[in-house]
Amino acid sequence: MTPLRLTAFLDYPEEVFEAGSDFWSAVTGWPRSPQRGEHHQFATLVPTTGTDYLRVQRLGGGAPRVHLDLQVTDLDPAVAEARDLGATVVGAPYDDVTILSSPGGFVFCLVPGVPGERPEPTSWPGGHTSYVDQVCLDIPPSRYAAELDFWSDLTGWKRRDPRPGSEFGRVTPAPDQPLQLLLQRLDDEQDAVTAHLDWATSDVGSEVERHLAAGARLEKSFDHWTVLRDPAGMPYCITHRRPGERGE
Repeated sequence: MTPLRLTAFLDYPEEVFEAGSDFWSAVTGWPRSPQRGEHHQFATLVPTTGTDYLRVQRLGGGAPRVHLDLQVTDLDPAVAEARDLGATVVGAPYDDVTILSSPGGFVFCLVPGVPGERPEPTSWPGGHTSYVDQVCLDIPPSRYAAELDFWSDLTGWKRRDPRPGSEFGRVTPAPDQPLQLLLQRLDDEQDAVTAHLDWATSDVGSEVERHLAAGARLEKSFDHWTVLRDPAGMPYCITHRRPGERGE
């Protein structure tokens, strides 16, 4: 299976849904669509160019989280392949959506889809550009090898194992895809794999200041990335990758 597109969902409990959704609309520069779904729980961040790939969902409870939709041509064979690779179906299908869990417990969905066009980075006053172009899976060390095998085999994308001394591997799609996957091996165990979104930008300092002005909170700065938390408590990173750069 090679996904036609990857869509990232920012999932928020009801009490912080508006704060989280408004923040991501502001920092992407993309308006939020009208809400849809049986309980009006879904909305899309609509890019100015290309096809959307960031959406928000209102949850009944729990903590803010990220999940992924993999859009595929044929749903039933894709579900069968995912199960053969170690995924578990979680609950009953919702409309045309099949909810699954990776071997390490990360929730994702398989949905029917069509090819799309990758949006261009957003240009900001002062001239720098930025956009979300990466989902980082945060993986407990005991589950790392199985998750890297799973996501490489499931997507069919180019695989790169961690280099000696590094905790990062990745699977990289073709350039027309909006999101690549970074797989980070954590130092400590946790119950299940989680995820966060990463930004690429042509000016890290300006981009961090822009997010802080929009309501983000600075968590910690490292040599190659800065960890922030949105007003609803969702962690994410601004990296030193420039828009258009892909991991090898």
